Formats: sequence, structure tokens, C-alpha cells
Amino acid sequence: MKKITSFLVLFFSISFATAQTDCSTAVTVLLGSTTTAPAFTDETGTPPTSFCGLNNNNATPTKGKWYKFTATQNIEITISTALPQNGNTDTRIIVYTGNCGSLVCVDANDDYNGSLTSRLSFAATTGTTYTVAFDNRYSNNGFDFTVMEADPPAADRLSFTSTSVPGITGGYDNCIVDMNGDFLDDIVSAVNTTQLVITYQGENGVFSTTSYPITNTTVLPSWSIAAGDLDNNGFNDLIYGSGSGVCILKANADGTGFITDRKPQSYLVQRTNFIDLNNDGKLDIFACDDNAPNRYYMNDGTILTPNQGGIGDFPTGGNYASNWFDYDNDGDVDMYLAKCGQGGSGVGGNIDQLHRNNGDGTFTNVANEANMANPEQTWSGACGDFNNDGWMDVIVGVNSTSNGSSNVKRNNGDGTFTSVTAGSGYDTTNAVGREYVAHDFDNDGFLDVLGSGNNIMFGDGAFHFTPNPNTYPVSNNDRPVGDLNNDGFLDIQNGTNVLFNNGNTNKWLKINLRGMQSNRNGIGARIEIYGSWGKQIRDVQSGTGFQNMSTITAHFGLGQATIINQIIIKWPSGTVDTLNNVNPNQKLLVVEGSTLGIDTFNNGLYSVFPNPAKNQINIQLKDNLNVTLSSVSIYDLNGKVVLTTANVNQPINVENLTIGTYIVSVSDTENKTYTQKFIKE
Repeated sequence: MKKITSFLVLFFSISFATAQTDCSTAVTVLLGSTTTAPAFTDETGTPPTSFCGLNNNNATPTKGKWYKFTATQNIEITISTALPQNGNTDTRIIVYTGNCGSLVCVDANDDYNGSLTSRLSFAATTGTTYTVAFDNRYSNNGFDFTVMEADPPAADRLSFTSTSVPGITGGYDNCIVDMNGDFLDDIVSAVNTTQLVITYQGENGVFSTTSYPITNTTVLPSWSIAAGDLDNNGFNDLIYGSGSGVCILKANADGTGFITDRKPQSYLVQRTNFIDLNNDGKLDIFACDDNAPNRYYMNDGTILTPNQGGIGDFPTGGNYASNWFDYDNDGDVDMYLAKCGQGGSGVGGNIDQLHRNNGDGTFTNVANEANMANPEQTWSGACGDFNNDGWMDVIVGVNSTSNGSSNVKRNNGDGTFTSVTAGSGYDTTNAVGREYVAHDFDNDGFLDVLGSGNNIMFGDGAFHFTPNPNTYPVSNNDRPVGDLNNDGFLDIQNGTNVLFNNGNTNKWLKINLRGMQSNRNGIGARIEIYGSWGKQIRDVQSGTGFQNMSTITAHFGLGQATIINQIIIKWPSGTVDTLNNVNPNQKLLVVEGSTLGIDTFNNGLYSVFPNPAKNQINIQLKDNLNVTLSSVSIYDLNGKVVLTTANVNQPINVENLTIGTYIVSVSDTENKTYTQKFIKE
């Protein structure tokens, strides 16, 4: 049962324009602003008469809206109505300099990149006032528009420096994840069946490498690898997916070694993931079976029980990549399944599936009604909110053009998806690839795609994608993503080299999670951030694309924004954490429940008293509950354990704790955990 928490979302500031009659009464707008322009039916503004070369086609506008702003520096400016809240509202923009009565055209735009919206960029000069006009030539509807600093030229916005990193070794080096609990991304190399090598990232960008002997795994991650903390001990475990089954490497209690758990089931594995399938706070394992219904292993805290079927049941398999995210925004995690389709109509049933989480441990394939039964021959899809409207979209990436090009699918927010491939940039490329993943590499606030053609396609927030003109040597599909020098820009590993992102002036935010009632990694959590750009979301995932393991850290590009108005974290447990007025260019660690008020964080099982406390606390079960408590752990707000005891029925001495807020985590005899906050005075 999910906890329902009430909260107020503080949206970014929007100005609402008053009526303008003509150029002389133009409303002042500021750089970095979003303005709501009301419907033309509510206004009597004089229409513009000069259109910078745009064709009226014998239909003259009858009304206009007028705005102005003054440049405070020499800068490239973008004005745009290509915003998610506008849909495909028909607009056009005209920009002028000069005085009313003698306006001089600067630029104009209509039907940006094949859509009905409009967008243009131009070089502004310090001290110059620019007049912006819209008209009702095509539509009387209202709309929003932004005035922003433009993205740098494509050649300047993203480049990489390829650097050999000592210590990376072996044939299987496609995993970037924090392996020692310091929230810095590390590089994992599976050298052979008896050796694991981890190249750890240090605080100052210096790497150190440790080789771990392991019991023979029999298999290697020849098809995929994923990472997650199965036992919530603070150190990530690994799963290898091979041509003959899976093997799990479990980190020991202090992260200094690994225990091999080779599963006896023999099958052809493709994508592997860690995901909490039954939302009990413990990660389970999912594995795509290429020849039969999919497999999964349920975690009861002690053993991993094998299961088959229920999520991708086609008898001959064809299951390639499972990507876990909340497509319908109901608070639980669903799964998009990329299938290797054979033929234009998906011969043999191998067409993509979309499995809706029913909230009771079962899943239903709703691909047909959702318009996600895609016939393209895909091995993976890039999943993310590409237009920043709060709904997860999918780019179905192709590994063969025999069934068509990649398919860009927009989430309509009503349980269905619409193909918006036409005009997206993916309709004009014949490049193919296995690995498609979504990240904001240039930190402009819009997701990009590392995919076919070993290139990054820049997203603009309106489902238009353009290739990065800078080439870089990503020669195969082993290319996990993470921040390997902790500078806020995402890097790419490729073999023994790291392509370090050279960055730009855009700002960023990184968020690490530490679950208490939820799994320790926070896998399955939804993170929302609000600011001048509107809304961005990330779903925390383990294993994206086809075979690689990329960072679990949630990464956001912020463009030139100077503040994040609000961060909302929706945990799998139903707990909601909220942070307000956060500065950019930092990494945050958020412990589940740490932002909640002392009176609102109530687990319904027990109470902590006195609260606040000076010397000791007591754990008291609520009445009429048939539960036996077994142990207590107390965490600080960095997620560090500061006290443990099995004496649940005795007062717990907290006298030596420093003053502050702590989280009490109580386990019962069935290995379920419950959390509560208290204040140490």
C-alpha cells in the first residue's frame, strides 16, 4: 500500500501579458523568462505589417501581440513557442529593431522544423531594444513563449577528449556505477570468470584499481551487466547476463570482496536489470530470455527464487531489452520491452511490448492499445521525457533498416503514444545500432540520445534531434555513461579509454538517493525538478539500453538557470521528499524521508518517544499489531549508520549522538523494515 502524501508544487514564475495596442505599448519581458500570451480574442492589438519575408498567402492578420526586451550584453538569443505546454499551437514570430513607425526586421520564423510552432535565434547587441510581434494569421489561440540565451553552435556545445585510463582491463568493461558507496562513479571490468577489476574514481579525478579474485562464475557478461544493492548493505552487487544464464556477484559486508552465486538455469540472456518487482524494499532481478518467456528472481532478503513468465510470455522469446520506468505516472514502475522484430508486421509475434504494472505484483501487456506494438527490428529504446512535459517518451532504435527507421514515440499522457518521427531527424537517417540511451550530454535541459551511427543526437525539447558534428571514436556498443571526473558533465567509457566531456557554460544538478523503506539505491524512484525551464523528470534505473550499465546517479542539465525552485522525489514506498530553492552545480544526497516534518513522517507501526530526545528513545508498537521487532538501526541524514541494537524492547541510549535529526529503521522477524524520524537535542 502506497503512502499518500499531500504537497504543494511550486512552479516556476510565469508572467501574464496585458493587452497591447501596438508597438508603442509593447510589454517588457526579460531574458530567461516565460510569458503567457492570452488568446487573440481577448485583445485588440494592431497587427504587424512587415514580416521579414514570410508569406501571408493573401491572408492578412487582423490582430497582433507586442513585446520588447533590451539586451544587457552581446549574446545569442532564442525566442520560442516550441514548448510542451503549447502542443502544436500555430504561431509565428517577428523580431525588429528601431522605433515604432520605422521598425527594421531582424528575423522571423513560422513552422519551426516542420511543426506549427515557431522559434528563432539571433545575435543581440548590448543596449539594443528588440521588439517582438506575434499575429493571428494562422490561429487565435493563446500560447507561452520563452526568451532565452541560445544554445552555443553545435560544434561548440559538446566535444570529448579521449583519454586512456590505467587499470581498465579485460574484454567486458561496460559498467559505470558507484561500487564503494562514495557516490562517485567507478569503472567495473569483468576480466575473466575468476577475476573482477574495479577502477575507483577518487575525489580529485585520480583513479585507483583493485583486482578481486572470485569463485569461478562459469559465465561472463557477454550480453549484459547490471548493478544494484540486493541486500541493502551499502555496496552494489552485479549480475552477469550470458549465453547460458546468469551469475550474481554479491559484495560482502564491507565491500572488500565478492561472493559468486551462479544460477543453474541455462538460457540465452539479453538485457538484465535490478528492479523491485513487488515493492517490498528489496531489489529483485529481471532477465530477458531470447528463446522463451522472460525470467526473474524474487528477493526475500535471504535467497533469490527463480520464476519464469508473466512479463513477456511469447514462447519463442525474442526478448532483447527491458527498460523499467513509470509511463502512466501512477507511482509504480512499468516495463517497455524491445523485441527483435522479424519482418514488417513482426513475424512470429516479435513486436515490442509495454507491460503495465497493475500494482499487485502482476503486469499486463498493453502495447496494442497504447500504440507501442512497434514492428521495427530493435534491440533497445531510449526512454526519457524528451519534451519536458512530465511524461516518459520512447525512441525505438533500430538495429536493421529492413523494418524502417527509428521510431520516435511521444507519450500523450492518457496511456497512449503517438509517432512523431516525421520531422524529428530520425526520419532522415539510415544509421543503425543496438544501444540507444537518453542523457543530457550538453546540459541544456533537454535529453539527447546516444544511439545509432555512434553519434549523439541533440534534443531540443520539441522532438527535433540533430547530430553532433564533432566526431569521437566510439567504435562499438560497449559505451556506458557516467560522470568520471565529477565535473557535472557526462562522460562515455569505450574500452580502456574514457571520452571525457569537455563541457560548456551550462549548469547541472546530480542527485543520489539512499532508500530507507525503499531499496537502498532508490531504483524505481521518480525525481522531478522545477525551474525556469518548467519541469524535468528522471526515473532511477538499473540497466538501460541493450547491454551496458550506466550510472545510477540522476543527472540533470539546467542550461543557464540560476536556481532550481523545487525538487520532488517520489520513492517506491510512497514517501515524498521535497527540497526548495536549490542552487545548481552541485550533487545532492537525499535520504528517504529526510525532508519530512517530524510529525508527518509516521510509519503506522510504531512510535518513537520522547521526540525530541536528549538521552534515550523508546520504540513502542501501535496497538493490536501482530508483529515482532528484531533490530534497530539509526542513520544520520547522510545515510550513515550511527547506532545498531537488537534490544528493541529496552530504552536506546542516544546520549552520544550529536545534535540533529536522525532516522530510526526498525526490522521485524520477516525482514521488513519501517522508518521513523526523531530529533536529538
